[in-house]
Amino acid sequence: MAVIVTVEIPGGTEEIYRRTTEQITSAPWFPMPGFLAHAAGPDGSGGWRIVDFWESEAAFQAFVEKATPIFQEMGTPPVMPKVDEAVQVILNP
Repeated sequence: MAVIVTVEIPGGTEEIYRRTTEQITSAPWFPMPGFLAHAAGPDGSGGWRIVDFWESEAAFQAFVEKATPIFQEMGTPPVMPKVDEAVQVILNP
């Protein structure tokens, strides 16, 4: 079952996001199996919001295991992602 993963990062900035994303997307293990889509931007309250789509929660958790050292190195604060079932994910071919 596909899932929607929402991450709210209070105080997150575009600079930290871009540096972290650069490290992740240049890692030899990226893209991870099960990764479908990613979007990010300011949350309107001074933080940063990330929304991902994954084929399963297990695929997302495998990504988290690989990416956690990068998050820590970049100074991303620990956060609790919200994982919800996706009834449908439509991707533009």
